[in-house]
Amino acid sequence: MKFSALATVALSQVASAHYFFDKTFVDGVQVGQPLEYIRKNTRSIAYMPTKWINSFDNLTPDDPDFRCNLGAFKSAKNTKVLEVKPGDKIGMGLGVQATMRHPGPCSAHMSKAPGSVQDYEGDGEWFKIHEEGICDKTKDIKGPAWCTWDKDRVEFTIPAGTPNGEYLIRSEHIGLHGAHDRQAEFYYGCLQVKVTGGGNGTPGPTYKFPGAYKKDDPEFNFSVWGGMKDYKMHGPHPWTGGNGGNGGNDGSDGNSTTPIKEATSPATSSAASPVPVAPAATASASPSPISEDPTQLPPVHNSENCNGEKYKRGRRAFRDTILRA
Repeated sequence: MKFSALATVALSQVASAHYFFDKTFVDGVQVGQPLEYIRKNTRSIAYMPTKWINSFDNLTPDDPDFRCNLGAFKSAKNTKVLEVKPGDKIGMGLGVQATMRHPGPCSAHMSKAPGSVQDYEGDGEWFKIHEEGICDKTKDIKGPAWCTWDKDRVEFTIPAGTPNGEYLIRSEHIGLHGAHDRQAEFYYGCLQVKVTGGGNGTPGPTYKFPGAYKKDDPEFNFSVWGGMKDYKMHGPHPWTGGNGGNGGNDGSDGNSTTPIKEATSPATSSAASPVPVAPAATASASPSPISEDPTQLPPVHNSENCNGEKYKRGRRAFRDTILRA
């Protein structure tokens, strides 16, 4: 049965806020077919996130499959290897026309295989090459304040000095809408590449998956509720070439190439302005209502939000759409 355009639209609506990586871009142009260079996971619903609690399929960031997603190594042999070089702008795009509609940061990491990347599980050392956090502090931290908001891909550049060889590249977006309730959502996948024309740099600092992320790390328990606040990127700064050791993040938002738009306060004059005298209150005056923005109250983030009947209904709708097509 052919996968119809109608079915694609149905799935994109079901997964409008959940997503998986399946497309590859080089310098803004898609190369190959979906999942030609990106390992396919074996989840029954491919776009579901990984979490520490209320996980859809019991996969957590403490499990080995957190490297490339559930069962992804099984597809490694049948996944092609993309040839790239330092300076290439690579993108890993989302499937079924989805965009990143959860507030949160993104990052990209590389790990060099000891031989063929098709035989590599990703159990070696990893290093960060890209990260994006908050771009515009004048906007809503629950949405468009984040650099990733409504984008359909994570894009990054292969650093100058990257040694030749075969690598996994792991792109990740973290949804923080439920992080206040210890339910950060991780969306990620792995691209297989071969770097040619490389250099003699020493990537670093390095770390391992699992192990790099801890359940109690503040970056994964951050609240986007209650107004704008600074977000510290997790882990070391991205490696940009040369010899590693860029050190840990220092509270920056991680946008090394993107200037942040700051919220501004109204300008004040150095000269004192006369203060108007308020009129006396009258008996007929009504008390001012207390302003409370209900959108600033954190929701209860439970299995019904992401794992329960809502997504079972969506999955059934998608299946029924395919059967009718």
